[in-house]
Amino acid sequence: MAPFGWPPNKHPMLERWVITGLACLSLAGAARAVDAPEAASGFRAKPGWAYAKHAVASAHPLASQAGLRILREGGSALDAAVAVQMVLALVEPQSSGLGGGAFLLHHDGQRLQAWDGRETAPAEATEDLFIAEGKPMGLAQAVVGGRAVGVPGVVRMLEMAHQQQGRLPWAQLIAPAIDLAQKGFPVSERLHTLLAQDTALRHDPAAAAYFYQANGQPWPVGHVLKNPEMGMVLRRVAERGAAALYEGPVAEAMVRTVRSHPGNPGRLSLQDLSAYQARERTPLCFDTERPHQGAYRVCGFPPPSSGALAIGQIFGLMAWAPFDPAAALWGPAWVHRYTEAARLAFADRAHHVADPDFVTAPNNDWTSLWSESYLQARAQAMGWQRMPTPSHGQPGTSHSAWGTMAEQTEHGTSHLSVVDGEGRSVAMTTTIESGFGARLMVNTGQGLSGGFLLNNQLTDFSFLPRDAQGRPIANRVEPGKRPRSSMSPTLVFERLPDGRTGPLVASLGSPGGTLIIHFTAQTLWAMLKWDMTPQQAIDLPRLALTDPAGPLYVEAQRFATDWRADLAGRGHRVIETPLTSGLQALQRTASGWRGGADPRREGDVAGD
Repeated sequence: MAPFGWPPNKHPMLERWVITGLACLSLAGAARAVDAPEAASGFRAKPGWAYAKHAVASAHPLASQAGLRILREGGSALDAAVAVQMVLALVEPQSSGLGGGAFLLHHDGQRLQAWDGRETAPAEATEDLFIAEGKPMGLAQAVVGGRAVGVPGVVRMLEMAHQQQGRLPWAQLIAPAIDLAQKGFPVSERLHTLLAQDTALRHDPAAAAYFYQANGQPWPVGHVLKNPEMGMVLRRVAERGAAALYEGPVAEAMVRTVRSHPGNPGRLSLQDLSAYQARERTPLCFDTERPHQGAYRVCGFPPPSSGALAIGQIFGLMAWAPFDPAAALWGPAWVHRYTEAARLAFADRAHHVADPDFVTAPNNDWTSLWSESYLQARAQAMGWQRMPTPSHGQPGTSHSAWGTMAEQTEHGTSHLSVVDGEGRSVAMTTTIESGFGARLMVNTGQGLSGGFLLNNQLTDFSFLPRDAQGRPIANRVEPGKRPRSSMSPTLVFERLPDGRTGPLVASLGSPGGTLIIHFTAQTLWAMLKWDMTPQQAIDLPRLALTDPAGPLYVEAQRFATDWRADLAGRGHRVIETPLTSGLQALQRTASGWRGGADPRREGDVAGD
């Protein structure tokens, strides 16, 4: 198989196309602006970080410090990841938490593992869950309330991973979050902004009492927010493990909250919670050329995630596509080539990818979507002009009976990366889906304020169970099924000349719903092909598409104006819009580790 990738052009023209702060590209059209994964809350330059021993990159400084605390106490990378997630549940409640799910990649220096803590549909869920009066519900109608709440998986998944790869006692990992819940943490500008913009969260009594003042306004920036209810739940989890969440009074409170919603009740049951199981799955890896010699091995999460498959297809299709070797880095020619590859990958994603416990892979092997013959054939449609809307492909000799899923909005999530001093590493993407999830806060009713939010993850299923021809959609709702995801936790290794996997090179990922795939792929390309540091790669302007038939979205005020004629001449509709990625990345150096965090959010990198 030909290696993925292409030799980078060292033409010093990147700055010509990356123009921060200019009011530039704005092509009006009939297409709507992309539904951004999170409202913009500012752009603040990050310095990049360098550490000799170990490092933690997360979406909030307090979470990064919690992970560092655990590493300093002798914990493993997995131990630190548990601590980071528990603190994120408290200080970044809009993005992830006890009521959500996650995908975790772990490397212990020898073995690569993938743990699936994705939410599942309740046993009472049916394929018409999101059909009302014969039509698919609107997203806003489906999200708020209990209907879209899946069985949370993150805590049970972390417990499973800790049992295999943890070093410190479980309770010790929960302690930083318990301390913060009791003492409180200052409301950040990002949390304040998102609370002010959200209109649904105020209608949940527990959430309103916790997040908002008596006058209905969110607590101001800097206000010390305490969550004694969550502190109590965390103490139970520390003492009893995941069972404290999936059985007993906390589980009963979850079910009551979901099923008693006055306008949009859900179908979660106590049996769903007690029966939930995390899964260990086989990671997916592809190889891509290094700029000067050798190769990298890029490893990601298998279905029900579509992330690694799509990223691998994008890299592979770009290797086979025609390109101008004199084209500028990040210039229109490169963007055109990237966009065409992404359109083909997203067409396959919409048709083939779903929970592997319910859907068979094309040709009985997900990596058939990466085969040389398949990618080479698909790339023939890529030229110097925008191709007509692509349909899905069919690798090998198998035949698909699935219908193709229409574009749907995905939101939310957070990402963390950890490396410890003994060669272990974690890449974990974690979510409750939309900002603040289903806008339901679980409170056990013991007179304590606060609690934790529940996911709206079932909206990642296709709202339409079948296409116009009556063919079932692979990613339709079914009892016990995990919805398709775009989460793309990624670990990169050297590929040795003999084909074996070599030392770790990088750990990275991003939030962003559907756009996670683009944010991660572009950052990977910049780090691996253009020799950029993590911070340089993360700082780059973002671009994305969500629909093979739709427009190309570019980050507002980040690209030069002379893109317009070039991309329009190639047939693209270009729309300027905020693209609020939340990337975190760590990269090995000769002297240790360097890290980057997204200037569009409040994350950082801590270490020694």
